[in-house]
Amino acid sequence: MQLLFNVNLAFRAIRNNKLRSSLTIAIIGLGIMALVGILTAIEVMKASVYENFSSMGVNSFQITSDVLKKKKHRGGGMNVTVVEGKSITYEEAKAFKERFHFPSLVGISVNGTSVATVRYRSLKTNPNVRVNGVDESYLAVTDTKLEIGRNFSVSEVQGGGAVCLLGNGVAKKLFKGNVNKCINEVVSVGDVKARVVGVMESKGGSMIMDADNLVVIPLASARALFGGGSSYLISVKVPDVNIKDVAAEEAEGMFRVIRKQALGTENNFTISQNNDLVEVVMDSIVYIRIAAILIGVITLLGSVIGLMNIMLVSVAERTREIGISKALGARSSAIKRQFLTESVLISLLGGAAGIISGMLLGNVVGLFFKTAFVVPWLWMLMGVSLCAVVGVISGIYPAIKASRLDPIVALRYE
Repeated sequence: MQLLFNVNLAFRAIRNNKLRSSLTIAIIGLGIMALVGILTAIEVMKASVYENFSSMGVNSFQITSDVLKKKKHRGGGMNVTVVEGKSITYEEAKAFKERFHFPSLVGISVNGTSVATVRYRSLKTNPNVRVNGVDESYLAVTDTKLEIGRNFSVSEVQGGGAVCLLGNGVAKKLFKGNVNKCINEVVSVGDVKARVVGVMESKGGSMIMDADNLVVIPLASARALFGGGSSYLISVKVPDVNIKDVAAEEAEGMFRVIRKQALGTENNFTISQNNDLVEVVMDSIVYIRIAAILIGVITLLGSVIGLMNIMLVSVAERTREIGISKALGARSSAIKRQFLTESVLISLLGGAAGIISGMLLGNVVGLFFKTAFVVPWLWMLMGVSLCAVVGVISGIYPAIKASRLDPIVALRYE
């Protein structure tokens, strides 16, 4: 009952000083909004990263020419640098596919260009379409499904057939949303004409790339069109995730043999797994989170000072009211609880507004990455807790000051 009475008094005091209370609530709300908003945006980014790398399949890994070097420092973090290793040639990739007998599916691909323009009659895309050369295993290894059409045949991959598979975004742009019209139509990929034999299902965009802004052509066609100097990517998909580590070790040993690397020398290539790539990105996001928390703490520190000043002004304005309450028998502890309740209530109201605004603001980032709506329960709970602490810290000194007022002196106050 006493708590309800104090809450009722606190609401009445807030209503009587609407402007002052609103400004205080807004200050606290902005601090919490900055904290929850940035942290929610980080959670959205993390979800986008996981979705992006999981599109390659949890059962797969890749052999790339890039070398990731990790170095731990004293602070407990990890610095990751990417060093350009020795390019993987087509002959090496082909030899690996022929000699790797572990139960798995091996695919070879190469990035031809990332600035291609694709045309169909009078329509064309922006010059930012990626063109990859792939073999017949590409769709299965990357867990890519076709919305319509068929995969490349072995003869098309080896003979360099003038065919292509369109990403969903490219197909919709060229055929005005009707992807069913694509099949057997001839499009120009750069300066080369190719017949469309299939359209890949939409994978959506991410913070890394737009997976639908893509055209794939047979591997031999890519070699003829873009030359053989590019580094090839070897992708391996195993039937069971539990044997992926064993397969990765076998693949590493096999590729070292193919490259004739001496014992004891470091790899000039990387066995790249999805969780490794995610870990690299997450290490970078940690620093953003630390910066967000620092921003929130600094803002909340300002909120503490502002709320304390407001409560001190409130004590000064209500000195006579406090004197009347004490003259009527109110104890010092009751006066103290009354002002503490008011301080915590103002802080919680600001926190609630900040949490809702921050959550909505953070999820705006998800609209760009096309991720699901994220509700950061942990950060929301932390925000509420911080607001309660802010309310107590800000209100304890004014509450003590109010409780120690002499009722005789207070009654004389004008």
